[in-house]
Amino acid sequence: MDSLIRRGLEDIKPYEPGRPISLVEKELGITKAIKLASNESPYGPFPEVIEAMKAELSNLNRYPDGGSTFLREKIAEKLDVPLKNIMVGHGSNELLRLIANVLLNPEDEAVAASPSFIVYPTVVKLMNAKLIEVPLKAHRHDLQAMSDAITKRTKIVFICNPNNPTGTIVTKGEVDSFMESIPDKVVVVFDEAYYELVRDESYPSGLDYINGKNPVVVLRTFSKVHGLAGCRVGYGIAPDFIVEAVNKVREPFNVNSVGQAAAIRSLDCEDKVEERSRLNYEGLRYLYSEFERLGLKYIPSHANFVLVDIGVNDRLASKELMKRGVIVRSGDIFGYPNYLRVTVGTPDENARFIAELEGVRKTLLEGALR
Repeated sequence: MDSLIRRGLEDIKPYEPGRPISLVEKELGITKAIKLASNESPYGPFPEVIEAMKAELSNLNRYPDGGSTFLREKIAEKLDVPLKNIMVGHGSNELLRLIANVLLNPEDEAVAASPSFIVYPTVVKLMNAKLIEVPLKAHRHDLQAMSDAITKRTKIVFICNPNNPTGTIVTKGEVDSFMESIPDKVVVVFDEAYYELVRDESYPSGLDYINGKNPVVVLRTFSKVHGLAGCRVGYGIAPDFIVEAVNKVREPFNVNSVGQAAAIRSLDCEDKVEERSRLNYEGLRYLYSEFERLGLKYIPSHANFVLVDIGVNDRLASKELMKRGVIVRSGDIFGYPNYLRVTVGTPDENARFIAELEGVRKTLLEGALR
């Protein structure tokens, strides 16, 4: 029966999501587990957003607005860009797939950093195109090497900024030079899922390049600082020819009505978004100080997660932490063995992670010494 499956899928690895709290508790027979594995916000939707979602529940017998019209209008107004340049997806993941669908032919190439967001290889391989992966340099995008990797077959360059899984950024000066160095018809996709959390003044917005010589797509999401990961709403700013093509291949009613209502209302909560950005920054600082106390190396992050070298087997450590009710990601899946990627939680969650990590490291180190 395997012969019935389309050729080319054999090299695609299924995405491994972080384990849900409810499933971990059921399987391990524990309670009060915390999840610091999937770069979600530790806080729920804003109160006024929850009210907007509740108000939409009585309309669930109707299909949602297939064009996400009011949400697109709100985004266009907020960003001061034409409505024709806004597209909305079932999370920015769907938009990545749709962009690959409309731009890549089997003989084409795309360029991305490695390691970076795990979805890029998948969407490129789905189109039987080739992904050129350029190793990070000091945990950051090596934009010069990425520029050098571009060939006549290159259609797309993905820039994940901040980068997942390292949390690092490339600066405006670096991006300016990169954009000047690449051929005109290469589409540059700025994946900015964590942009609201960046507090570094050298960080560029992909929107700065939308009127330049290259076609530029900027992708953002409501899944992170807005606390709407369960609603799956992402959006993109792109040239109208890309938006028009995406609308030809996207699913009808691809964004549900509750998610649209939540996203529209959440766009009015700028002060609360800034407060959550501040809380995330404080959480990172706490984790850094604790890592330093424990003598652990880490990669400073501009996002809501951090990679830390725990000095012991990351797979064993993540399993032991899960038994203790703390769900994190092992770093080996990103090419960082002996690292954990931990999402910034609430102050109590961060403190619990540190306490449990100390215990797990002690247990594993003593076992290694024996």
